[in-house]
Amino acid sequence: MSTRAYSLRASVLQSLTATKRPDVPAWVVIRNTAAVVLPLAVGMLTGHEQAGLAIGAGALDTMFSDQPGPYRQRIRQLLLASLAAGLASLCGFLIGANLPLILLAMAAFGFFGGLLVVFGVDIARVGMTSMILLVITAATPTTLDQALIGAALIFAGGLLLALFSVAAWPLQRYGPERHALATVYRGLASLARENRQNQEDVPALTEAMTTLQQTLLGRHHAGGRAMEAFAVLLELAERLRLELVAMAELHGAASVIAMFRADAARVLTAIADALDSGDSPEQAARALQTLQASERALLDNHTRSDSVAAHIHALSGQLAAAVRNANWAGSRGEERAEAAETRLPGALRGRAPLSMLRANLTTHSVAFRHAMRCAVCLSIALLVSRVWQLPHGYWLPMTAAIVLRPDFGATFNFGLLRVVGTILGLVLTTALLHITPHDPWAHLALMAVLCMAFRYLATAHYGVAVAALTGTVVILLSFEGVNSGTAVMDRVLNTALGSGMALLAYVIWPTWERRRARSALADMLDAYADYLRALGRPEQRHAHRETRTAARTARTNAQASIDRMQSEPATPLNLLELANVLFLNGNRLARTTMTLEALLHDCDSLPEQVEVTNFLERAATHLHNQAVALRNNQVPSPAPELRQLQRSLSTLLAMADDRPRAEQLVRISDRLVDNINTLAHVVGRGPQEAAAAQRHPGAVNR
Repeated sequence: MSTRAYSLRASVLQSLTATKRPDVPAWVVIRNTAAVVLPLAVGMLTGHEQAGLAIGAGALDTMFSDQPGPYRQRIRQLLLASLAAGLASLCGFLIGANLPLILLAMAAFGFFGGLLVVFGVDIARVGMTSMILLVITAATPTTLDQALIGAALIFAGGLLLALFSVAAWPLQRYGPERHALATVYRGLASLARENRQNQEDVPALTEAMTTLQQTLLGRHHAGGRAMEAFAVLLELAERLRLELVAMAELHGAASVIAMFRADAARVLTAIADALDSGDSPEQAARALQTLQASERALLDNHTRSDSVAAHIHALSGQLAAAVRNANWAGSRGEERAEAAETRLPGALRGRAPLSMLRANLTTHSVAFRHAMRCAVCLSIALLVSRVWQLPHGYWLPMTAAIVLRPDFGATFNFGLLRVVGTILGLVLTTALLHITPHDPWAHLALMAVLCMAFRYLATAHYGVAVAALTGTVVILLSFEGVNSGTAVMDRVLNTALGSGMALLAYVIWPTWERRRARSALADMLDAYADYLRALGRPEQRHAHRETRTAARTARTNAQASIDRMQSEPATPLNLLELANVLFLNGNRLARTTMTLEALLHDCDSLPEQVEVTNFLERAATHLHNQAVALRNNQVPSPAPELRQLQRSLSTLLAMADDRPRAEQLVRISDRLVDNINTLAHVVGRGPQEAAAAQRHPGAVNR
């Protein structure tokens, strides 16, 4: 992560040029497009074109609720999105002609839809869907009977998309779970090959591990007989990562470790392939045999007894267990796996939805501020479009609903790309329709291609995806009699005005990340302290996994906070630099702690366990104190006794019987003290630099 001053020109260029690799599987693109196009095709064949349009529109609006995850979770999200779309459509059809009522409804949908961000991105999409459909349907008010029919058809479009999404459930019941596991095991293979020791701690693998936790242990996990094998593979993935991190920290025998890690990478890749296909891991078993032969050769038939041998033996055993359980997780192995119920670790269990909403009904909440911005901005946008009688005015509040996000960076990026993508899409569609035969079926085929491009490219480059979406909507409206060549400038102006209003709403009442970054980083330090304290109690293995997972989540949140702060104007450079340095040193502490946990997994107890527990308890207490100081922008109290404790512990460990593990503990405890002291120094810099900034306000970018 770089530390640089905010630049509008750089932000614009980055927004326009930044791309990601598309991560939407082909079958998801095809089934989503089919749910949009097929109803219209059937309607054209049967003479019910309007019904087909409504169903296709419902599928298009709920498309992005079809996200990876267990089938139960996926069907729940799609049903919620479909229901929200149907209710919003019914409301828009019924009261769209009554300006005071539709403004009140828009404020309510904007507020409650925006507040849904507290439940995560997937549920937030449901709120956005309801806002968009309320805006669109309010432009064509109708009678009660017609409103009920139209809303029911839009709801049916969402249900059709849900049906396509879970159609493979009976044939591939545990497909999402296996694919999530395969992603993690491929990440572990990359970690083994590259011997990563950089400061980013393999963020893609971290994200995949978090996703896997939610998929396998979340509230909507499957309850079939294969879940035991999946749960074991999850725990083995955690332990494998710990061993790989610990081996990267070892000194000496570099060639032996490198050769063994290369063999381990081949086993892990083969396991991932078997999980993806659902077949028996025969190739992984052969790779495991090669690894075990290398193990015997590299360690001279068990003549080595140092820490290198201990970690190699541990990793070999874990890989053997992973191969065995991958066989149980295959499509046929599901029948042989025993029943087991799993659940999300207690540290990550969410509270009741109503209590979460009540807790966020305060102006200090990011979700509440976002909800208020949505309510006010959408109501004003709708009022402006009606009072000025803008042609195709529904594009104005619709754009505001799409663009307005909880943070400045996302709002700016989506607004800019929305305008550029709309202009590009209108020009592109006009050109494509000009060279396409003037035939409804040719236009339908073109709409299908554009819809597929939109779904596939949405996560790669939003501007290009918007261009494809604009073309899809223009052609869809052409089946309703709207001339695709007219009102091009009206749509462009409404899009630009809607994006500008969304950005203005954020600037008037902002939620700057720089005011929250300290809290996110302090939460990360607290989570690391809890993880460290749990490791001091080796008999409580379940707490190790829970606190490790919570620490990973806190680390991800801190990284996201820094990224958002980087994209905001007027972020003080000293604060941004402090956050980056603190985050990177926190990563060093995390790797030290993971190395310690790997050592715990290799033995039932540590040498001088009582003294080790006391040392870790004191270390965790100092970390908690640093978190408090960081939140309050204070200088943390010094901890000279921690180094003294470490020296006393080293003296005791020098007399331990288990010399290899004792030597590892000495190195780990020494690094741990260095990590904590460095963090204390970094946290203490904050108040000093803040005081300097107040004395010299022109020295920082405010």
